[in-house]
Amino acid sequence: MTVGTMSREDRAVLARAALARAEQRTGARSVLQLGGPGPSVEPAGHGAADIRPPAPEAAAGPALVVLPHPPEAPAEQPSAGIITSERPPMAVPPPLAPILPEGLRRGGTTVVTGSTSLVLAMLAHACAGGAWASVVGQPTIGLLAAAQAGVSLERLAVVPHPGLEAPTVVAALLDGVDVVVVGPQAALTDAERRKLSARARDRGSVLLSTVDWPGAGVVLTVESGRWTGIDAGEGRLRTHEIRLVRTGRGSAAVPRSLDLTLPIGSAPVPVPAQQAAPGLRLVG
Repeated sequence: MTVGTMSREDRAVLARAALARAEQRTGARSVLQLGGPGPSVEPAGHGAADIRPPAPEAAAGPALVVLPHPPEAPAEQPSAGIITSERPPMAVPPPLAPILPEGLRRGGTTVVTGSTSLVLAMLAHACAGGAWASVVGQPTIGLLAAAQAGVSLERLAVVPHPGLEAPTVVAALLDGVDVVVVGPQAALTDAERRKLSARARDRGSVLLSTVDWPGAGVVLTVESGRWTGIDAGEGRLRTHEIRLVRTGRGSAAVPRSLDLTLPIGSAPVPVPAQQAAPGLRLVG
C-alpha cells in the first residue's frame, strides 16, 4: 500500500502507531489498544520496532489506540530565592564575630560606613573563602590598597563610575557575584535601592553598601578612631583603632559595640605616656 492510495483512516492509524512507538521508547506513557486489532508491533532488530498497518480484510473500521490520561503533575511551587538554609552565611573575619555571630547573611543588605579598611578586610576574608566580589561606585578603593588588604584581585571586579547605568550594573552583578559593594558614586533612588535589595534576596548575594541604604538588615558604623604610627610628628600610619557599633533590624535590632584594630590581626599600640614639656630657661 503506497501513501498515495492510503485512506484517511489508514493515515490516522499510522500516525497513532508512530506516536505509540515514540512514547514506548521514551517511557512517557503506556499504550493500550482497544476496539480492534490495531497496528502490529514486531521487533525489527537493534531495539527498533516494525509497525505495519492492519490487513485490509481485518480493517473493518479504523483501529483505535487509546492513550490513558497522564498522571496529574503536582502543583508548581512558587519560585523562591536562595535562602539561608540552602547556602550558609558568608563568613566574616574572626574579630567581627562578637557583633556578626552569623556572618553575612546571603540575600541580605549590610551597610558599613566610616572605614574603607573594614570593607576591604571583609572582602579579603570573603575572597579567601572562594567568593567573587565587585565594587561599584567607590573610586576611593584602589587596587593596590585592595591587594595590600589581602583581596584576591583575580576575584574582584571594579566599576568605579557606573554613571546613569548604575541600577543595571548593580543588578547584573548581583546575578553572578557573591558580594557586591555599592559606593556613593552609584546614583540610585530609594525605589531602586529597594528593588536591588529584593534582587539580592532572590539571588542569594550579599549587598554591601558604604552609604545609607533604606531597609538594610545590618548597619555597621565607625563612631570613633585613633591612628597610630606617627610619633612626635614623624613616621607612618600603621594601625587604626576604631569603635564599631552594630544596629539594624531583626536579630541586629539590639545595638552592640566592638573595639577593633585595623588592619585586622594587628595588635593595638599602647598610648605613650605624656611627657612634660621642658621648662623655659633664661639665656643671656
